[in-house]
Amino acid sequence: MKLPAGAYVAVVDGENFLLMRNCGTATDPALASEGRPAVGETSKDGGKRDHEGAHTRGGEPLDKAAHAAGVADWLNHEVLNHRIRQLLVIADPDTLGEMRRHYHKETEAALLGEMARQLTGMPGPDILHAIEAA
Repeated sequence: MKLPAGAYVAVVDGENFLLMRNCGTATDPALASEGRPAVGETSKDGGKRDHEGAHTRGGEPLDKAAHAAGVADWLNHEVLNHRIRQLLVIADPDTLGEMRRHYHKETEAALLGEMARQLTGMPGPDILHAIEAA
């Protein structure tokens, strides 16, 4: 997959959120860290329907769903305020599924794509290699 210049990459799991940006070109990409935005678990009911009857340890699935919903809310805010115009989301399948439930239509329009992979904790060059291989 080609990543346009200036495009943002959100690498997410149920606990972590890393935002990166392509500061290179589409033909010679280079990911730069934009940091780890603070995300409030603004939607404690995120995923509640999916997990109400499930046996959980300390509410772990609900907390992960709430984090995913919080990341989606943060991304929606950035897209709606025109700070993010192009976005690639990389998340494990469960997190990605929960995030999709919370995307604003403008965020959906800004999406270049999604990758259902667990890449949190990996260095930028490895993330870039995974993007290019997709």
